[in-house]
Amino acid sequence: MTTFAVPQRSLPKLGGFTPGMIRLELRRMLRNRRTVVFTFIMPAVFFLLFGTSSSYKTEQIGGGNLTGYILISMAVYGAMLATTSGGAMVSVERAAGWSRQLRLTPLRPAAYVAVKLVLAMIIGAVSVAVAFVVGAFSGAQLPAYAWVLCGLLAWVCALVFAAFGLFMGYLLPSENVMQILGPVLAVLSFAGGLFVPLDQFGPTFATIAKFTPVYGVGEIARYPLTHDGNLWLAVLNVVVWTALFAAGAMWRFRRDTARV
Repeated sequence: MTTFAVPQRSLPKLGGFTPGMIRLELRRMLRNRRTVVFTFIMPAVFFLLFGTSSSYKTEQIGGGNLTGYILISMAVYGAMLATTSGGAMVSVERAAGWSRQLRLTPLRPAAYVAVKLVLAMIIGAVSVAVAFVVGAFSGAQLPAYAWVLCGLLAWVCALVFAAFGLFMGYLLPSENVMQILGPVLAVLSFAGGLFVPLDQFGPTFATIAKFTPVYGVGEIARYPLTHDGNLWLAVLNVVVWTALFAAGAMWRFRRDTARV
């Protein structure tokens, strides 16, 4: 009696995480002009509106001026918007049934989540760069090392919002995901001390702010300029929130792809 071996579906390296897939996803996202304007232009416009007062340019903070301090905050906000938007684009794929189709491929949930996170971080890097270029020509003053470190930290720490956007993309409907998340990010920015000093509204507000995902990112990004705040607490804040959002995104991905 002759037996035939059933061919096994080969598993891709790294679970399907490839540069080609990242390039494909990046091209898809850049076709959305609304997203590009929202994430690249708006934070720079906010900086020009609220951070370029003549009095801000003469008020010193650390080795720079208040305009530079506000620039860092706006760069963080831009990175938050960009990375959240990049992750939340998964909601469109869910509406089109694409996430269910992925269940038929060898793509692993961890690899899919990783691709989306990398894509969001690429968009976040461009957003920070745009804000810093505008700031450099608009009176922002920072020590040379702070230009590099603050920009790099604003970008790297925004990983927490790439995971946040991905998680929310699985929870919210595609037609209005960023209309919901935009105001949410604005509220979190106020609550986390990104737009206003933490001590302005008393110790209770300052304590609550330390438990928001924005707190850690803002504190770390501004630290090379101010050398102020609890750096280790800020790092712990970013690590914990990133882990929670990433775990939630993978959990929701498995639930979505299971309903084939």
